[in-house]
Amino acid sequence: MNLRPFLEADARWSGRLRVAERPGLLHFLGGVLARSGDSWFWGLALGVIWALGEGHWKVWSLRLLIAIGATAVLVFALKLVFRRRRPEGDWGGIYRSTDPHSFPSGHAARGVLLAMMVSAMGPAWLALILIIWAPLVALARVAMGLHYLSDALAGVVVGGFAAAVAILVFPYALPLL
Repeated sequence: MNLRPFLEADARWSGRLRVAERPGLLHFLGGVLARSGDSWFWGLALGVIWALGEGHWKVWSLRLLIAIGATAVLVFALKLVFRRRRPEGDWGGIYRSTDPHSFPSGHAARGVLLAMMVSAMGPAWLALILIIWAPLVALARVAMGLHYLSDALAGVVVGGFAAAVAILVFPYALPLL
């Protein structure tokens, strides 16, 4: 199967969304959103909630931490299988140096995972925020030149799959969680 026409179209569409080289408000917002899905940020925030929280919040944060970790392993495995290089660019050097592969987007997967799991576990106000935030993170990763559009879409699918599995499995596999 010849994927070249698809990959060329993907690169064209991704290029149209790109703002990494354009100074201004979109560049600033894209940068903030693109970084807001970082795993270290979510791990730290959920770790603090687990450490300081009680009862429900300990369980809530631990479920999210476990799901984020499992999703990260899945994304990493897929990146090793596909080994698709990131788009050329200068923005986001830390991402480019620590992870040269772009397919699928771990940030997009993490965003959708969080939005779906919080929608299932609550609170409703945070679920609403994350439902709006998750697709913006996926688009920001493309806009900042770290991913192609298909990387972000694949990340959305992976995150949705991981969330669905976690939501179904946690009550049975981890009854105390």
